[in-house]
Amino acid sequence: MFIGMDHVGVAVRSLDEAVNVYCDVLGFKLEGIHVLTDRKVKVAFLSTGGQTNVELLEPLNSESTIAKYLETHGEGIHHFAMKVKSIEATLAEYKKNGVILIDELPKAGAEGTRIAFVNPKSTRGVLLELCERP
Repeated sequence: MFIGMDHVGVAVRSLDEAVNVYCDVLGFKLEGIHVLTDRKVKVAFLSTGGQTNVELLEPLNSESTIAKYLETHGEGIHHFAMKVKSIEATLAEYKKNGVILIDELPKAGAEGTRIAFVNPKSTRGVLLELCERP
């Protein structure tokens, strides 16, 4: 079902400050920054030198789910994302197995991806993102 790990999402208050730490101090490479206005978030993708990236997420306003996450949990790991071949097939299998889904249908993600989230109630408290790349 999985192809591999796609990325680890990290919630941050300031994308600029976080990019500075991750790239200038820790040695990650900035691959791109995207504004996802429909989800009220600005994201930066960082290369780790391998096949798994780090995604930094900054809320665009207080209505963003990332803003709400930061209020409750502070900065840190928000989710991890797994690459899948067919997001529809994975969602159907999960639904058949009683997995609680946040998204029953895929939606558009950054960089042309199709994504869907699984409720942390079904994954022992971890927010899981499914990610299908073009």
